[in-house]
Amino acid sequence: MKILNNILGIILVGAVHVARADEGVVWQLRPEAKVDSSGIFLNQLVVPIESSNVAASSSAVATSSVILPQIRLAPAPSLGQTASLSRSEIAELAQKQVPGLITSNWSGAMEIRVTRRVRQFSDTEITELLTATLQRDYVKDRGELELNLSNPWTPVAVPDEPLRLKVEQLPATGVGANFIVRCELLNGKQRVGQWQLQVEAKIWREVPVARSPLVRGQSLRDADVGLERRDVLAQRDTISNFSKVDDSLEIAENISAGMPVLNRSVRMRPVIRRGKLVEGIFQEGALSISLKVETLEDGLLGQTVRVRNPKTKRELYGKVQNEQTVLIAL
Repeated sequence: MKILNNILGIILVGAVHVARADEGVVWQLRPEAKVDSSGIFLNQLVVPIESSNVAASSSAVATSSVILPQIRLAPAPSLGQTASLSRSEIAELAQKQVPGLITSNWSGAMEIRVTRRVRQFSDTEITELLTATLQRDYVKDRGELELNLSNPWTPVAVPDEPLRLKVEQLPATGVGANFIVRCELLNGKQRVGQWQLQVEAKIWREVPVARSPLVRGQSLRDADVGLERRDVLAQRDTISNFSKVDDSLEIAENISAGMPVLNRSVRMRPVIRRGKLVEGIFQEGALSISLKVETLEDGLLGQTVRVRNPKTKRELYGKVQNEQTVLIAL
């Protein structure tokens, strides 16, 4: 850092001497300056002007033939605060950074008011930042988040620098159709503002929708179903990973045309159907007896279902082995 300052000092001093030799250049201090959080720099406070212009007119014209290097004099004032630096204070701070710096040819303001550069923070910007934060940290791959503020937003002054939004508190249920979120706006580590916002949300995702009426027991693979972009907050329990090639699912309830297919609307296709005659096998060691039994409920592979002996009307329980066989429990 010391080496860099020495180099900058040589450049600055050299630039000053060259300027003075070339028709004379003086350095004029601005009456005020606006800075960002990185600090107060000499080239933000002082501009070179042609000395002939100073002598001839009160409205001096700045010259771009000499450029000051960036020399940091002091920390930036806090947002909303003002720092005042006198000409002598500026000269002293500058000479600490660049020993031998010539300040005798400085003119202009005797004191400079330094404030932070600010801009207006609009409802559009806070909505965009909040949407991006919630999408990244909470909604993730559930869909595309859309937010709108429920109440009018009053623009506020914020640093004219990159900002980030941090969510401090959400409802236990997370992002909903209507919810309150508490958040803070940060510029680096400095808090710029804190708000509690009432927002309306939608999460858009393509979901399976019945194009024509679907009936219970119909194979989902063969059903007239297409994907449409819907708000999954308004219609919960929609299928997230829909596959038309999956032959293991069927429709579990009647669905009207235009309605989304929900998780509860589908089920695994039973291996055995209710009311069918299947082979019931009694097995005890090497002994095996089989007879026809009637299934009293649908059953998946490996599931235990109720069956009935059609002759004795006795109800039994059997474990589904395949489409035609159940293993009767003794």
